[in-house]
Amino acid sequence: MEKIRIAVRKFDPFESTMQKLWDAFCLENNIQIEAEMIAMELHELYDTTISKKGLKEGKWDIAHINTDWIFDAVHEKAVLDLYSLIAENPPENYPYGWHKSLLHLQQIDNGTYGLPFHDGPECLIYRKDLFENETEKENFKQKFGYKLSTPKTWQEFIAISTFFNRPEQNLYGSIFANYPDGHNMVFDFCLQLWTRGGSLINKKNQISIDSEAAVQALDFYRKIVNDKNAVHPKSKEFGSVEAGLAFAEGQAAMAINWFGFASMAEVIEESKVKGKIDITSLPSDPGHKTASLNVYWLYTIGSGSKHKKLAYDFLRFATSAKSDKLLTTEGGIGCRKSTWKDEEINTLIPFYHKLEMLHENALTLPQTPIWPKVTELIDHMVLRAIETNIPSKTLLEETQNNIEKLKK
Repeated sequence: MEKIRIAVRKFDPFESTMQKLWDAFCLENNIQIEAEMIAMELHELYDTTISKKGLKEGKWDIAHINTDWIFDAVHEKAVLDLYSLIAENPPENYPYGWHKSLLHLQQIDNGTYGLPFHDGPECLIYRKDLFENETEKENFKQKFGYKLSTPKTWQEFIAISTFFNRPEQNLYGSIFANYPDGHNMVFDFCLQLWTRGGSLINKKNQISIDSEAAVQALDFYRKIVNDKNAVHPKSKEFGSVEAGLAFAEGQAAMAINWFGFASMAEVIEESKVKGKIDITSLPSDPGHKTASLNVYWLYTIGSGSKHKKLAYDFLRFATSAKSDKLLTTEGGIGCRKSTWKDEEINTLIPFYHKLEMLHENALTLPQTPIWPKVTELIDHMVLRAIETNIPSKTLLEETQNNIEKLKK
C-alpha cells in the first residue's frame, strides 16, 4: 500500500489540523493514498529531515521546516524548489494573500522553497483582567508612584512582574522558556539585544555578538530569569509550548512568547484565561525601539520525494484561505491576511488583527549556512549566564571566538 510520509512539528493543533486537511483533500480529489504523519520535537525533526537526509533521500515527502533551517535545507539540497510549480499552478491568491514578511525567507537564490504554514511573531502576552482591575491599579500606583499599564521599558517589566508575583495563589509575575533546545533562549537573547539598539551582525555583514548592547542584554536576562520574586519557578524546565500552557492555565501575569500561544489560550479547552488576555509589543530600553522576531513554519517538499505532484497539490489545498482558517480555529496561527482580518476569528480571538502590527516591527535572523551552529553556541552561552557567575562580557567574547572558528 502506497503512503505519503509527512514530518510534522509536534504540537496538538498542528497534528489535528494536518489530519483533517489530508482527509478533506482525499475526499475532495478522490484520492486513496494514506498519509503517515509522524510528529516530532524540534531536534528530532531537524535531524531526520536535514542531518540524516530524510527529505533528500525520499523518506519524507512533506515536512514542516522552520525558517531558521530553510537556508540549511536548501544548502543541503533537501527541499524542492517550488518556483516552476507555483508559476504553473499558483496557490489561491499567491503572493498577495500573505504579508511580504512571510514570503521572503524561503526565497533563496531565485528559488522558492516552501509555503507559509504557521506563524505568529514574538510579543508580550498579558492578563488584561489583572491590568484593568481597579484595586490592582490603585495598589500599584501607591507602591510605585506611576500608573499600571503594559510595560514600555524593561525596568517597568521588572516592577510589574514583582507586583503580580503571588506564589501562594499560583500566580507569577512573568514566565520564560529556558529549556535549552537551541531556540527560546536564543530568541530571548536576540529580543533583549534588539530592544537595546544592538544587532547580530556588524558593518561587514558578519555575525558579531560581543557588543556593549549585548553585555547589557545578557546582564538583564540572566538577572530577570533568576529573580524568584518575579518569574515562574519552572521557567528553566519550560520550552515555549510548556510556557504557553502554563500561561493558559492562569499561572502568570505576563509572558514573552510567540503570538500563537496567546491565541491558543483563547481556544484550547483547558485554558482558564479565555477572554482575559491581550497582546502588545515588547518593552525596550529608553531611547530604543521595540522589536519582534519573525520565525515561521513552512510546508516543504522533499527533493527526493516520489510523490512531488501529489505533495504540491496537497500544499496548494493546505494553504487555501479555508485551510488557513481551520489551522487557526484548531489552535495554530494562520498566515493569510484574510485569516487575520476574519470577523469570526476576531470574535473568537479579539486581538488577532494585531498580527499586522507585529509584522511591521518584526526582525529576522541572519541567513547563513552557519546559523544553526551559531544558535547552539548562543544557547549554551545563555545557559551558562543563567547558571554561573562568569561575567557576561567574558561569555560573549568566548562565544564570539567560537563563532569565528565556524567561519573558517
